[in-house]
Amino acid sequence: MISVEQALQTILNTAQNFGVEKIPFIQSVGRILKEDIVADRDFPPFNRVSMDGIAIDFNAFKNGQRTFKIEGIQPAGSKQITLQDSENCIEVMTGAVLPKNANSVIRYEDLEINNGFARIIPEGISDAQNVHPKGKDRKQGDVLIQQNKLISAAEIGVLATVGKSKVKVAKQPKILIISTGDELVGVDETPLEHQIRRSNVFTLVSLLERLNIPSETAHITDDKPVLKQKIATYLQEYDVLLFSGAVSKGKFDFLPQVFEELQVEKLFHKITQRPGKPFFYGKTDTCNVFGFPGNPISTFVNCLAYFYPWYYKSVGIEVKEETAILTEDVVFKPNLTYFLQVKLSYKFGHLVATPIKGNGSGDLASLVNADAFIQLPKGETEFKKGENFPVIRYS
Repeated sequence: MISVEQALQTILNTAQNFGVEKIPFIQSVGRILKEDIVADRDFPPFNRVSMDGIAIDFNAFKNGQRTFKIEGIQPAGSKQITLQDSENCIEVMTGAVLPKNANSVIRYEDLEINNGFARIIPEGISDAQNVHPKGKDRKQGDVLIQQNKLISAAEIGVLATVGKSKVKVAKQPKILIISTGDELVGVDETPLEHQIRRSNVFTLVSLLERLNIPSETAHITDDKPVLKQKIATYLQEYDVLLFSGAVSKGKFDFLPQVFEELQVEKLFHKITQRPGKPFFYGKTDTCNVFGFPGNPISTFVNCLAYFYPWYYKSVGIEVKEETAILTEDVVFKPNLTYFLQVKLSYKFGHLVATPIKGNGSGDLASLVNADAFIQLPKGETEFKKGENFPVIRYS
């Protein structure tokens, strides 16, 4: 049995690069960028009008002129025109190119327009006002987005702006989620008194969807030859296998034996933690095997605490540790790391965690009342209100 810290480091040491693929930029939200995105031209690419109004030569205003004849109009999206007479003005629209020979924009709210003439009302007019200069935001060749960034809607806008119709992203691992057990039936079936519906598999599917990882599912009954035959095939076809159940000491918990017979290298089996203690982790040359315990909360916390960090390292994301302050005293006597369910909130600008009482690792419904786990270290028995500990969010 190894510690939480040793288990996590062991798993992180097996992180792997699954390569890069090019996909349409509009489909890249939630994926990990694998190239630097650079400006293909200056931003903005021209002196840009930032208010509807008139464009003038500021020197005319400086010299005392207040009324200007309108000699034309510069709409957004049209070619740049020229102010022919420095004592005149041109009407301009937001987003338009600033006309040649003009250098300042006065908004319509500061004007009186009559019979083709615009009179400036306020005196507080400054040179180059309401003009967004060419290249002020970024210069051509500047890096706008660095690789290894998680792509969001903000990045989509930048990708579109620089014309990246296709973008390089980290390939996702090919993952199969497997449940085992004769007691499990389908979601749309009516279970007998001694049966329950499959739920852990779909919890894991959803946890992977949060990472934009597609997955497949399978169910295998508690029959060792069948388990061995199917898992042998799965080990060849997938990058990652996530199991829920059959890794403990029960008479029908065949997975550890099957893994050994299929030459899956065992890296550890059992961690000094609660919940989720009987956790198997191993690998072959081509496949990583996560054997989560069958209790719902055990599966849930182990996916968040171990699979997520493994994935983040594999695709090159750095995730900062988040901590929260306990809102009440907690006593936990076993010499184990304790992943305690909590409800998060903010108090005076600080993230605080309120413990949620459940009925053990089989109490799936209690997950709905919490939104995170707070990690209380092994070796202590009393955790005081006001103390700060690492937290793992799940909603």
